Amino acid sequence: MIDMHAHCLPKIARGEAQVVDAERAPWLQIEAGGRTGHIMLGEQRFRPVTDSLWDPAVRLAELDAQGVQLQVVCATPVMFGYAWPAERTADWAQRMNEHVLGYCAHAPTRLKALAQVPLQSLDLACREATRAMAAGCIGVQIGNHVGERDLDDAQLVQFLMHCADESIPVLVHPWDMMGGPKEGRMKRWMLPWLVAMPAETHLGMLSLILSGAMERIPASLRICFAHGGGSFAWLLGRVDNAWRHRDIVRQDCPQLPSSYARRFFVDSAVFDPGALRLLTDVMGADRLMLGSDSPFPLGEQRIGSLVRDAAFLSDAERARVLGGNAREFFGLAGRAPTSE
Repeated sequence: MIDMHAHCLPKIARGEAQVVDAERAPWLQIEAGGRTGHIMLGEQRFRPVTDSLWDPAVRLAELDAQGVQLQVVCATPVMFGYAWPAERTADWAQRMNEHVLGYCAHAPTRLKALAQVPLQSLDLACREATRAMAAGCIGVQIGNHVGERDLDDAQLVQFLMHCADESIPVLVHPWDMMGGPKEGRMKRWMLPWLVAMPAETHLGMLSLILSGAMERIPASLRICFAHGGGSFAWLLGRVDNAWRHRDIVRQDCPQLPSSYARRFFVDSAVFDPGALRLLTDVMGADRLMLGSDSPFPLGEQRIGSLVRDAAFLSDAERARVLGGNAREFFGLAGRAPTSE
């Protein structure tokens, strides 16, 4: 199995973070015993975490126990730094990418890295994406927006075109969710993650479709949206209906929105057999990749179990979802992972 959506957070020291942004740059506070800790933002606890997030030896033992041959790891989105001055974020991104590559170096045939980039600057983002690929990353992870700029923003579209031109795979991850705790309407029960996060991904996908950006972006772009594409597959019929009956929906989008669905890849992190079946029907088994969102509690705890138990998948389709699609997406074909 290849798990193409997992996270890590390096042992970022408090001082290293404070030099960048004393309140918003994340650092890792490891508790006595070394097995648990917290992601910190300044003096505030952001999220409790466990040691596989920063210790590759622990991660490797977990992969062995679950039968995962290769896992693609990327930054925890709180590391993006899109609100900082671009030059500062560019320096931060390069250092974080080197940290993540160091994490993967513990088992280079079992762990592969996605890069983060200073997405608020087109030039700096393109430069770091190219540099990081040359340094050993196998793709980039980006957030679904930069401030008020969604994926249809001209510079973000240009970044995606750069990735298409240079054969850089892209994972889009939702972050900085609408209606978050500070706005008061989603202050309890993890509602930003349960309601707004799927909506953010849906917004990103529709921004690319309805703006006409997918008409301009080369079909060679390999782009995957996390968490099964959020609410996209479930609401696509509503979008098609709106396109048929409202000219303001059609004005920049020349084709039926659903006709673009299979330009995208999605991961399998939907946690329900019926949801996986609908996702497969809408996107196609050849556009679906195993993604666990490990090692967080909202991720799949038995990696690959949903796909393995999906009786509606043929053996060939299951094999593609569990590994074959990811090998092609990330250009790993011909060098399948082996256990160390």
